[in-house]
Amino acid sequence: MQIYPPCVPCILNMALSAIERVVDGEEEAKKIFKKVLALPALRGDVWEITSAEIVEEVWKILIREVGRKDPFEGEKRRQNGRMMEIYPSLEETIQASADPLLTAVKLAIIGNGIDAMVSGQPSEMIERIVTRLQELSLRDEDTRAFARRLRNTKKLLYLGDNAGEIVTDKLLIQTITFLYDVKVVYVVRSQPTLNDVTFEDTETVGMGEVADIMENGIDGPLPGTIPRRCSRAFRETLAASDLILSKGGGNYETLSEDETLGVPVTYMLLSKCVVYHRHFDVPIGQPILANL
Repeated sequence: MQIYPPCVPCILNMALSAIERVVDGEEEAKKIFKKVLALPALRGDVWEITSAEIVEEVWKILIREVGRKDPFEGEKRRQNGRMMEIYPSLEETIQASADPLLTAVKLAIIGNGIDAMVSGQPSEMIERIVTRLQELSLRDEDTRAFARRLRNTKKLLYLGDNAGEIVTDKLLIQTITFLYDVKVVYVVRSQPTLNDVTFEDTETVGMGEVADIMENGIDGPLPGTIPRRCSRAFRETLAASDLILSKGGGNYETLSEDETLGVPVTYMLLSKCVVYHRHFDVPIGQPILANL
């Protein structure tokens, strides 16, 4: 999915927030933000591009200016740690539910907005997440279609998104592999970008206990998945898979532009903005489960 006009101010706000979180001093922040503002796509000169590709250029500027390859390393560690504190309680919530798969799917999609969930005491975090579980609704036809796909899947390629969210990914994978005879390969970024998952995050949360781990091989801080830029090992694994499960907006925006996949894709993300609301016909704040 290529950008729309509302994407530009959204990316600029993200860039400003990221700069302010990792840069000390207003003058330094202004200098970096000026370079971001010079990017053609953020001046309205280029529209045939995805948001993830613009964010990659923003991130290149940021890491070059601050001199750190992973400016959000500490924040990611905190998000993973906080979510692992409540992991046992979330696991119990899934196991006690009338429909474990549906609950695990909704929880995994809630994870797509985990930034707002990881503050406060563990009991408060659990309460917020359980409240969100009750608020979210998925279309019956979408959940049934996903379950049918899983029954016919032997090898699942799972594209991870963010730190913190990775814990809900692990819970969903546990649920899937308990209910179905499925082998899962969990894919992470090869280079750090934003708070997206890397191999280090999988070690922190024990993802290797439930899935094989693979880096996507992309040479750049792209918060998405463009198969032609991925490693040969990734492309071969993709071609041998029966189903791709893609988490988050960045993966959707980039992967949906590839018409040569040859493998069905199920997308899971939150409808975070008016663009997703219009594109998927899902209210803002509600989950998206799209079997394409």
